[in-house]
Amino acid sequence: MTLKCIIIDDEPLALDLIETYVRKTTFLQLCGKYNSAVAALNQSNLQDIDLLFLDIQMPDLNGLEFARLLPPDTRIVFTTAFEQYALDGFKANALDYLLKPINYNEFLSAARKALEWFTLKRKAAQGNTEDGFIYVKSEYKLIQIRLDDILYIEGLKDYLKIYVENENRPILTLTSMKNMEEKLPRSRFMRVHRSYIVQMNKVKTLDKGQIIFGKVRIPISDTYKNDILEYLNRHTL
Repeated sequence: MTLKCIIIDDEPLALDLIETYVRKTTFLQLCGKYNSAVAALNQSNLQDIDLLFLDIQMPDLNGLEFARLLPPDTRIVFTTAFEQYALDGFKANALDYLLKPINYNEFLSAARKALEWFTLKRKAAQGNTEDGFIYVKSEYKLIQIRLDDILYIEGLKDYLKIYVENENRPILTLTSMKNMEEKLPRSRFMRVHRSYIVQMNKVKTLDKGQIIFGKVRIPISDTYKNDILEYLNRHTL
């Protein structure tokens, strides 16, 4: 895996040093270096960038402010001479926080953290259904969910709620119903409504065109009614 990265620092020497480190690290691809966050914002396509090596104390737009403008999957390694920003840096979802002067071992350790994060992210995207589980991203973490534990999945615009057995609250993750549907085995999971995917072997009761889980009633839409009827016919005496 290769991570696309950019460097942002208003100190020319620091900018050149980090560039040297990036170019000697085989799994990093340098896509730009900028002497201000404003320049990076205006000149780079941040949607395509995996990782930023980002200074904090800069004029016009500092690194912490800039971090709030980044796409949710972009990771940050802060590089700064000021230790007092460490807590704020981690609140900004940084993978690491490097204090200047930075040596290559420190840089490489931070870069490897990024590589590990993106490796896990890719595994989550690919799914692991052949092993009986999937990984989903939730609250900046990757969570393993056993397929056997899933009851149903509810779609809410850009988010999904995954309801699992013996859990009081659903797991919230940022992905689409279509993406989730493609990752789950069709022999077990069925789309019953544009907002619901159900694990059919967990369904105990159907009533008046609805699937019942406790106090929850899940509607079966006309679009998926024939598929549900076929499934029921195969499993009904």
